Amino acid sequence: MTELATTTPSRAVRRVPGRGRTPWSVAVVVVALLVAAPVLAVLVDVTRGSAPAWPRDLDRMVVTTLLLMLGVGVGTLVVGAGLAWLVTAYRFVGRDTMVWLLVLPLAMPAYILGFVFLSTFDEAGPVQGAVRAVLGDGAGLSVRSLPGCVVVMSLTLYPYVYLLARAAFVEQGPRTRDAARTLGAGRARTFFRVLLPLARPSLAAGLALVMMEVLTDFATVQYFGVRTVSVGVYSVWRGTYDFGSAVQLASLVLLFALAVLAGERMMRGRARFTQPGRGAPSDAVTLAGWRGGLALAACLLTLAAGFFVPVGRLAGWGVQRFASDGTASIDARFGEYLVNSVVVASLAAVVCCSLAVLIGHAVKLGGGRVVRGFAGLTTFGYAVPGAVVGIGTLLFFAAVDDLVEALGVPGGTGLLVTGSVAGILYAYAVRFLGPAYQAVDASFAKVSPSMTQSALALGAPPRRVLTRVHLPLVRPGIAVALVLVAVDAVKELPVVLLLRPFGFTTVSVWVYQLAAENFWSLAALPALLIVLLALVPVVLLFRQVRAVDEGARRGS
Repeated sequence: MTELATTTPSRAVRRVPGRGRTPWSVAVVVVALLVAAPVLAVLVDVTRGSAPAWPRDLDRMVVTTLLLMLGVGVGTLVVGAGLAWLVTAYRFVGRDTMVWLLVLPLAMPAYILGFVFLSTFDEAGPVQGAVRAVLGDGAGLSVRSLPGCVVVMSLTLYPYVYLLARAAFVEQGPRTRDAARTLGAGRARTFFRVLLPLARPSLAAGLALVMMEVLTDFATVQYFGVRTVSVGVYSVWRGTYDFGSAVQLASLVLLFALAVLAGERMMRGRARFTQPGRGAPSDAVTLAGWRGGLALAACLLTLAAGFFVPVGRLAGWGVQRFASDGTASIDARFGEYLVNSVVVASLAAVVCCSLAVLIGHAVKLGGGRVVRGFAGLTTFGYAVPGAVVGIGTLLFFAAVDDLVEALGVPGGTGLLVTGSVAGILYAYAVRFLGPAYQAVDASFAKVSPSMTQSALALGAPPRRVLTRVHLPLVRPGIAVALVLVAVDAVKELPVVLLLRPFGFTTVSVWVYQLAAENFWSLAALPALLIVLLALVPVVLLFRQVRAVDEGARRGS
C-alpha cells in the first residue's frame, strides 16, 4: 500500500502537463509558418516565374551594394571595436560617461542623419560655402557619393559593433591578458594576436547586424545617389509596377542576406572560446595630459558627428521656423501623420507582444524540441531585409486572395491589402516579432519550471496558468517588448513605402519625402520627434551597459 501511495501521484503529475497543451504548440507552428510565408512566397515565385526584365544597370547595382556593405563593415569595425577597446583598456577623464554615451547614435536613423549631413556638407551647405569663400569658387567637392553614404551609415551603425565588442572585451578573463603580457607580448600585440581573435564571435555578430541594416536601407542611399539592389526593388515596383522584376530583385536582396548570415558563421568558425574569469583589464592604463585629451576627443568627435550636431541642426531649424512663423510653422498634416504612426506602431506592438507571450507560454509548458525549433523560427523575420518582407507580403496576400476566390468568396482580400493598413501590420509582425519574443523570453527564462509544473499538477489548464502565473511574472519583459516594437515601427520606412495604401502617410515617410525634395527645415520637427522616440530603447540599453560595468568591477 505504501508503494502504491508513492507511485500513483507521481504518474498523475506526469500526465497533467500534457492536458490542453497541444493547441498552444499548434499555435506556435502556425505563427512560425506565417512569419516565414513572405520569404517562402518570394522563393516560390522566383522558381516558377518567367524570365524577368532585369534593369540595365543590374551589374552596377550589385557591385555598388557589395562596395557599400564592405565600406560600412570596415567603418563600423574600426570605429566600434576601436572605441570599445579605448573605453575598456584605458582610463581617462570622462571615460565612465563616454561608455554609455557612445550608444546614442543608435537613436539617429541613417535616413535622418543623411539629409542633415547633406544640408551641412553639400555644395549648397555652409561648410563648402565657407571653403569657397576662402579658396575660391572652384573649391569643394560633391558628397553625394558612395564614400559619403559609407560615412553616414557607419556613424549610425557602429554602436552594434561597439556594444558587442565591448561586452566581449569586458568578459575576457584577466588571466588571458596577463599570460600574454608575461610571455613578453606588448599591449598592441596582445590586442591584435590574442584579445581581438577571442572577440571574433561578437564582432561577427555585430557586423552581421550592420550588414542587415545596410541591405534594408534604401532612403539614405537615394539621398546620396547610390543605387543598390534594394533601391532597385522600390524603383521598379513603384516606378514601373513591374511586379515580376521587383520579385526577382527582392530575391537578390534575400541572397545577399543569406550570404551575410553564412559569412557570420564562417567568421565564427568552429572555434569555441572559454574565459577563465572575467573583469576589467588588470593593467588598464591611465591616460593623463594630452593623451587623455586625445582619447576623450575621439569619443566626443564621434558623438558629435553621429548625434549631437544632427540633433542641434534639427532643433535649430525647428526653432528658426517657429520664431519666424509661430504656430503656422507646424504643418497642418503633421497631426494626421503622427496619428497614423502612433496607431500603426501601437497595433504592431500589441500584436507582436501578444504573439511573443503565446510562444513563450507554449515553450514554457514543455512543448519539446519541435515547438522550440518553430519558436526560434519566429525570430528570423528580423534578419530579413524590409524590401523582401514587403514584396513577400504582397505575394502572400495575393495567394490568399486567389485561394479565397477559389473557395467562392468574390473580391478576395485585395481591397483589404491595398485599402487599409492590414498589409503593413502583417509585415510589421514578421519584421518585429523577433525582438519582441527575445524580450519576453528573457522574462520567461526567469520563471522556474517547477512553478509551471506545480500549477499544471494542481489541475490548472494552460490558459489559467498563463493568466494567473506567467503573465504577472513576465510583465517587465512585455513592457520592454512593447517599447522596442513601437519605436522600431515608428522609425520603419522601407515596409511602409512598399505597402502603404494610397493617401496613407506616416511620420517616417513624410520625413523621407521632405528630405528627398530638399525641404530640410520642414522635415526638422518630425525628424526630431523620431529621434526622441528612438532614445527610449537606447536608455534601456544604458542599463545593460552599466550592468556589464558592475559585473566587471565585481569580477576584477
